[in-house]
Amino acid sequence: MQPVDYTTLVAICHSLQNNYIPSRLEQIYQIDRHTISLCLRSLNHKAWLTVSWHPQAARICIGNSPPRGKDTFTFSEQLRHLINGYALIGVKIVTDWERVIDFQFAKRPNEAPIHHLFVEIMGKYSNVILTSADNQIITVAKQVTADKSSLRTVETSQFYQLPPALTGETPKLTECLEKWQEKVTLIPGRIDKQLIKTYRGVSPIIAQDLLTRSNILLEKSNQELTQEEWEILYKNWQNWLQVIQNKSFNCQKTKKGYTVLVDEENNEDLHKILNDYYNQELYKENFTQLKLQLQQKIKNIVSKLIVKRDKYKEKLHDSDNCEVYSNKADLLMANLHQWQLGMKEIIVNDFTTNEPIKINLAPDKNIIQNAQGLYKQNQKLKRAKLAVQPLLEEVKNEVNYLQQIATILTQLDYQETEDLITLQEIKTELISQKYIEDSQYRGNNNIEESNPRRYQTPSGYEVLIGRNNRQNDILTFRTATDYDLWFHAQEISGSHVLLRLSAGDVPDDQDLQYTANLTAYYSQGRESDQVPVIYTKPNHVYKPKGAKPGMVIYTKETVIWGKPSIFLGYKL
Repeated sequence: MQPVDYTTLVAICHSLQNNYIPSRLEQIYQIDRHTISLCLRSLNHKAWLTVSWHPQAARICIGNSPPRGKDTFTFSEQLRHLINGYALIGVKIVTDWERVIDFQFAKRPNEAPIHHLFVEIMGKYSNVILTSADNQIITVAKQVTADKSSLRTVETSQFYQLPPALTGETPKLTECLEKWQEKVTLIPGRIDKQLIKTYRGVSPIIAQDLLTRSNILLEKSNQELTQEEWEILYKNWQNWLQVIQNKSFNCQKTKKGYTVLVDEENNEDLHKILNDYYNQELYKENFTQLKLQLQQKIKNIVSKLIVKRDKYKEKLHDSDNCEVYSNKADLLMANLHQWQLGMKEIIVNDFTTNEPIKINLAPDKNIIQNAQGLYKQNQKLKRAKLAVQPLLEEVKNEVNYLQQIATILTQLDYQETEDLITLQEIKTELISQKYIEDSQYRGNNNIEESNPRRYQTPSGYEVLIGRNNRQNDILTFRTATDYDLWFHAQEISGSHVLLRLSAGDVPDDQDLQYTANLTAYYSQGRESDQVPVIYTKPNHVYKPKGAKPGMVIYTKETVIWGKPSIFLGYKL
């Protein structure tokens, strides 16, 4: 993830200073443990300023309004108590070439600042600190005690100190080519890395930009550059410093992130680019982490359920042999005269085959007591069968349900924000079904809901595909009408698929095959050449009483073979 460097910070501060100074701080909302949103209202603008101290995505930019919901974080509560309603009268970088921003708050725009909100954008060491006018710390987003840092502590009631200064030279426009070249070549190494190590404020992105503009390979050593290349690189270095001095930034998206050093003027909004980039990167990161967590959790639960299922099967197998004990007891009762005191076994002829059968006996019991024990064992196994059978069915249903979710997770890759919402809905579903414990879960109905996948058949009919069990149930039992057709992979896990039709519409074979191919692709049989797919009317699909989300039974179905590999050529 591209970090916010010094050049970008200068561009952000310049933009905020021009558009939001002065402004009134109307609301403060903490989105998560790393991010707060400040609602600023100036004469011409009203916007939410995102301030984040996230280890990988620390940033400041105008962003989205926060979600609706209760803010329970202590840090934001303290900020609301101290600076809510105050005027933001200044935004400036505290020291040149350091990534610390000072947001100054006063009661009125023309008064001296009463509070300073210092935002330190320094990777995993990023922090947000509120101080009084004399720089005494009032509250801090992340307390830094002596146990965590031997260089600087950040705790309430202390006086605020700037972070330790960065090593390296300070870039200067007045520095001549010879001295600049001498410093960069002092230690042999790759030119991009030596620029970063030698001077402050040179991020990997800046070094790459300078070398690209100079037509110099990143891997090239500082000992291999020609004098002409040094002169071109120095010229671009001077241009970069000139841009910072004149605040003449032009921003643009790149393949891997963004830049604020575009030559030509454009109308792209710096804050929108930053907000979109970091939101998408964080969505991807959250998606990957949550997907792995859910997959591992489901894998562990299914493993335990399979062990339980096998034990139940073993008990049922034993119960199927209960008549053996009854037959042995009958044989003992029919051969009472053969028993002798202290016998450990007895051999008698079977009623049906007349073959000799050996029956083990308890020597401390008589033959009638041994027969009674066998009769009791027979009755016990019969009762066990009645008790275990429903338990086995319950475990089988649980395994099928979790395998359905596992299939959905396997096929879910991050393409858009909708995919992260889908994943969060799956987590919510697992929490509601008691498979996952979450002390913070409150069943919040204000969470944004995902929408099903949408496709069109060759004839133009809409096809809806559930992304998770919540959507599957909604499609089948709320969205579907009597005219639609309901598709599902036969006897394996997969999404519920709906072919939307109006009254009088008759889909042709091409439309049915298209939908069947999609159904096969979004099923457990995705890797197969062909998958049996059924379709029926939605009113022939039922949810058994007590069934888990997404689990249904169906009747009056028609089977068609779906080819999942063909789907690779389909487009939305």
